[in-house]
Amino acid sequence: MTSFKLQESPRKVAHAFFNQVVPAGEGWMREIKQGQVLRILDLEGNQAVDTLFFNARDTQQHYSAQHTLVRQQAVYLTTGSRLYSSANQELAVIVADTCGRHDTLGGACASESNQVRYSLDKRDMHSCRDTFLLQLANWQGPPLTKRDLVSNINFFMNVPVTPQGRLTFEDGVSAPGKYVEIQALADLIVLISNCPQLNNPCNAYNPTPIQVFGWQE
Repeated sequence: MTSFKLQESPRKVAHAFFNQVVPAGEGWMREIKQGQVLRILDLEGNQAVDTLFFNARDTQQHYSAQHTLVRQQAVYLTTGSRLYSSANQELAVIVADTCGRHDTLGGACASESNQVRYSLDKRDMHSCRDTFLLQLANWQGPPLTKRDLVSNINFFMNVPVTPQGRLTFEDGVSAPGKYVEIQALADLIVLISNCPQLNNPCNAYNPTPIQVFGWQE
């Protein structure tokens, strides 16, 4: 398991070149240039933020949970974690983190998983996969489709691994005002679903807004 590695950021909000609130259950997509820093701020606490990264110059290179975990020999992401692509290339690094631990095992909620995990009548509830697809449909950059939706990072989400190797979804370890900062090591496309999940404790059963910022280093 990965220990918590808390690191405050030296960056000032007033110097950010973008600053946007993403409402509960909605999505966000933007290109982040190499060297720029993205901050994801958990405004009210315990909000899960499903996130994918793509190499903007070669979108077939996407975030790879498998390569990331193997290269780090660690289950969770924290300060200093390097995020690897499907080509085993570095995409980004976590440079500041006041939450301390993030999941990359639990994946994104979808209509199918809502049905299997909870009940048949949950199938039509809005999910992160729906949000991802809506963002891709409106994206004006390099084409991406549902085939490009792979295992993602769940920033701020608490998914313990049991001694039997199973995953459980528990109350979050975040709190209002906690944030994580990711520096791009290549030109990236960042895709976010601010999770609408109402059926497990990842959002304290109450999805809330997040805020995103960007800095030019």
